[in-house]
Amino acid sequence: MPLKVKAKEQMQKIGTYAGKYRYVMMPELYTALTQDKVIKEAALRSGVSRGVMQACWDAAGEVIKAWATEGHSVALPGLGTMRFGLRAKSVEKVEEVKAGLITSRRIIFTPDTELKDELAKTAVQITCYDRDGKEVKRVTSTSGEVEDNTSPQPSPNGEGAGQTEGGDSGGQGSGDNGGGGTDYSGGNMD
Repeated sequence: MPLKVKAKEQMQKIGTYAGKYRYVMMPELYTALTQDKVIKEAALRSGVSRGVMQACWDAAGEVIKAWATEGHSVALPGLGTMRFGLRAKSVEKVEEVKAGLITSRRIIFTPDTELKDELAKTAVQITCYDRDGKEVKRVTSTSGEVEDNTSPQPSPNGEGAGQTEGGDSGGQGSGDNGGGGTDYSGGNMD
C-alpha cells in the first residue's frame, strides 16, 4: 500500500515565492492505531495469546521508559533506537550554567537501516489539489530516497525544504539549532 501525500496549491506568505501560489506537499494524516489493535495484531502474528502479548508489551514499555530516562540509548527491535536529548541555551561562563538554560527535553528516534530501506521501497501516491480544493492530478512513485533527519540535504534546486504540515523547514536531527539554542542529543553537554 503506498504512502499518501497531498500537494495543495497555496499562497506563499514568506520567502522567495512570497505572494505566489505554489504546490506544497504534505503527508496525508492517517488515523492513529490504538495500543489494543497493535497488541491484537502482534499476538495474531506471533501465535501467543493476547494476554501474554499485553504483559510483554507493558514490560517492554516500562523497561524502555526506565532506561531512556536514565540516559541510555535503547534498542527498539526492528525499528531503531531511542534516546533522551535536550535543547539548551549556551552561555559563556561556567558560573552561568544552570538548569534554567534547558528549553526543551526531547526523545530522539534513530531508525534502523532495514526500516529506512523498507521506507525507500514503499511507493508514494501524490494527489494534487488546486487552490479551490479540486483534485487536478495524481502521481505515484515506486521508490525513492529516505531523508536522513540527522543530516538534512538541500533540495535539487538549491533551496531548503518547504514547510510541511506540523513540521518545520529545517532538519530535526541532533544537529538542529532550534532558534539560537544548542541541541544536546546525548546525556553530555560536551
